[in-house]
Amino acid sequence: MSSVPPRPRKHFSMIRDFRLADFFTLGNAACGVAGVLLAMAYVGRADLTHFYVAALMAPFAFAFDVADGRIARWQQTHSAFGRELDSLADVISFGVAPAALGYAAGMTGGWDAAALIYFVCCGVGRLARYNVTAETLSEGADKVPYFEGTPIPTSVVLTGVLAFAAWQGRIGDQLYLGAWTIGPWQLHPLALLFVLSGSLMISKTLRIPKL
Repeated sequence: MSSVPPRPRKHFSMIRDFRLADFFTLGNAACGVAGVLLAMAYVGRADLTHFYVAALMAPFAFAFDVADGRIARWQQTHSAFGRELDSLADVISFGVAPAALGYAAGMTGGWDAAALIYFVCCGVGRLARYNVTAETLSEGADKVPYFEGTPIPTSVVLTGVLAFAAWQGRIGDQLYLGAWTIGPWQLHPLALLFVLSGSLMISKTLRIPKL
């Protein structure tokens, strides 16, 4: 009895399997990477255009993030792969990119770095917990009825605050609220907004209805 040999895999076969929503998710990730690179460009060249465009990447990423979810629901193409891809993109666009922009804005002290790292780690933890519990929370429905903790895209507010500060000339040495020296390191109190945002993301008691 002869067996049929498996069909050879074509080049870029993984990408061929992507659904339309997945490409919008990649658009989200691309905006996040662009935001990080532009923040780095600002640090190197001190050209405010780079800073503004880096901040602008956040609402663009948010638009892609909203679109991929709506397209997935419209085409009924929800999948574990799409959920994981979305989380990875969100970590870049709404976790790493805002932290990089905060550093570029002048949060370069040791305590600032700790606050930014804490923020990103909270975002990673929040997304991992969401992915693990999404099936349980949905209870057979088409989507999760509520978020535990604030969704990581709410960090768009942080980039908005930093963009407004740049517009007022209040970044770098002129950053809002100045700087404190605590022990061996420096803290810019504005960095505590990142601590607050991260803490709200990992809250299990805060439940926000998902529209």
